[in-house]
Amino acid sequence: MSVKIRLARRGRKRRAIYDIVIAESTSPRDGRFIEKIGSYNPNTDPSTVVLKSERAVYWLMVGAQPTDTARSVLSHEGIMYRKHLQVGVNKGAITQEQADAKFTTWQEEKQGRKTGAAETKSQSKEQDRAARLEAEKKVNEARAEAIAKKNKVEEPVAETPVAEEAPAEDAAPAEEAPAAE
Repeated sequence: MSVKIRLARRGRKRRAIYDIVIAESTSPRDGRFIEKIGSYNPNTDPSTVVLKSERAVYWLMVGAQPTDTARSVLSHEGIMYRKHLQVGVNKGAITQEQADAKFTTWQEEKQGRKTGAAETKSQSKEQDRAARLEAEKKVNEARAEAIAKKNKVEEPVAETPVAEEAPAEDAAPAEEAPAAE
């Protein structure tokens, strides 16, 4: 029978987590399997993969065929590249040390790309947050100015012409006279 490397679903509704299993092609998706070699959680950012890489390479070398999704996960983790290098070692094209050196170099580059992507993502999040904060400050300032303008009480200004002050001295005795009565 044909042996497959595939995903077996588990977890709750809308929060699926997958086991990476070795199973016969005729067995049900979540049914009987030969060996569990890892798990895959697509709900995290970035997705989390825990994998027994030695066992995955072993099963690939003995002829297990990964499904499309499993192949994508294995490729992302470097298992398919490792198998490719191991085939080269078996054919005599390269030595085991050269294959290990190439895989180590690939892993370091991959880690650098992951770190760079994470930094870029955090920087863009921080820039977006700063831009939203600045826009909110502008809106709050405009709102505060509108409220201050609305609540500002205009004081009536008493207009006293300069010409009225001089006759006021003459009018003062006239006012006193009725007061004396």
